[in-house]
Amino acid sequence: MSQTQKINTKPLHPFLSMMGVLIGGFVGMFSETSLNIALPSIMKAFNVETGTVQWMVTGYMLVTAIVLPLSSLLTKHFSTRGLVRFALLDFMVGAIIAATAVNFPMLLMGRMIQGIANGIFLPLMFSIAMRIFPPNKLGAALGMAALVIMFAPAIGPTISGIILGVSSWRFIFWLFIVFLVIGLIFMEINLTNVFEVSKPKIDWLAIFLSTISFGLIIFGVSFLSNNIPVAIVAMIAGLVLLFVYARQQLKTDVPTLDFAVLKKPEFLTGSILVMLNFGITLSAMYILPMYLQNGLGVAVALTGVVMLPGGIINAIVSFGAGRAYDSLGAKWLTRIGFIVSALGAIMFLFSNSNSALWYIIIAHILIMIGVPLAMSPAQTYGLNSLDAYQSADGSAIINTFEQVIGAVATGIATILLSTGQANYFANGGHSAKLAFTNGAHYGFMFTLVLAVLGLIFALRVHGKNEETVSAKESKPLSNKGDSTVTE
Repeated sequence: MSQTQKINTKPLHPFLSMMGVLIGGFVGMFSETSLNIALPSIMKAFNVETGTVQWMVTGYMLVTAIVLPLSSLLTKHFSTRGLVRFALLDFMVGAIIAATAVNFPMLLMGRMIQGIANGIFLPLMFSIAMRIFPPNKLGAALGMAALVIMFAPAIGPTISGIILGVSSWRFIFWLFIVFLVIGLIFMEINLTNVFEVSKPKIDWLAIFLSTISFGLIIFGVSFLSNNIPVAIVAMIAGLVLLFVYARQQLKTDVPTLDFAVLKKPEFLTGSILVMLNFGITLSAMYILPMYLQNGLGVAVALTGVVMLPGGIINAIVSFGAGRAYDSLGAKWLTRIGFIVSALGAIMFLFSNSNSALWYIIIAHILIMIGVPLAMSPAQTYGLNSLDAYQSADGSAIINTFEQVIGAVATGIATILLSTGQANYFANGGHSAKLAFTNGAHYGFMFTLVLAVLGLIFALRVHGKNEETVSAKESKPLSNKGDSTVTE
């Protein structure tokens, strides 16, 4: 039933308005790494192989990557409150299905249902912030969103390790629901509608191309460690269809996803930095918990404790980096961030199966400082170059390719891990711990390469004064505090 809704882009308490979607985004990103440490337990519970259980990670990313490109379209067809409410409830339903699963297909179905919600949460965090915060406070606001994206996957293994030490992997899904209920309460009380529901004509061809292209890319990545020919064919087909999709969107009058924003040099640079940073996070966070257990012989519960200091530091730096952007800009923050991440990766390369835990903790802390130090400034730098209308498309593009890069980084890290182990045994080695250490070194080398590439691209970031000039050249749409739309 239609009802009149008011748009309010100037809520009395902006941070409280965002709390519901921030909590939803936190749970979505937290779940991307929290289950990594639980995969062996899930394999044992349902008697499935490694290649099968990996779909808990890639299946989730697959659905997220399919939904993300549609986020801008969804904000034009449904009210802000309605979208966030649906996403929170959808994630709860998926969590209940997964927590009560009696077989692996049921567990995977619940997990993939959660991917729908994650695909809605991620871009909304940034696009809502772009609408309700003034430019002089945007860095801090987007810093909160970046904190969610960086801190949640960093703290995931810690909390999961503690849970697995005292309870079952099912409790991880029940924990999601507790957070989501809190988020729903905040949303119902504080969130306002910030997007105009214009209901443009739906381009079904665009939706088809978007779904198939991103789906094939993620599907191909998931097969990299099992069937390389199938993986390559799927990824090439996905990339070709993605090119067709982008061309089609550039030519249409009302694009589902406006790829024209990539013509902005600042946005393109900021997007690349964000994606490289996300690749650093997921590759390192994928390898490290397994390295601690299989390479250093650390117990599951202690693994989470070892990763806790880095998670706490990550949260502090994520919030501080957003505020620092407002006064310093992105130029030096991004450069220093990638340098620090590179130092952490180098420390991991010099670690071995006899390394002290304090050494591993320091290396982890360095990466957990470097990644958020570059993430929030890079994202704000890119989105700040867009006008208010383009910000939803810009956020959707960044978050979509973030998921793709995350899946690719995880896939490559898996291959390198296996290759390093195989090479150790091929050269006459006999220790499983040393083999895994060698494989981890291969994976951390990839993390280092991403950090170096990030530093190279960070050299293209302008200084604070140049950023201000660039922002003035953008032509933001007039923001009307209140207008009436139909839900």
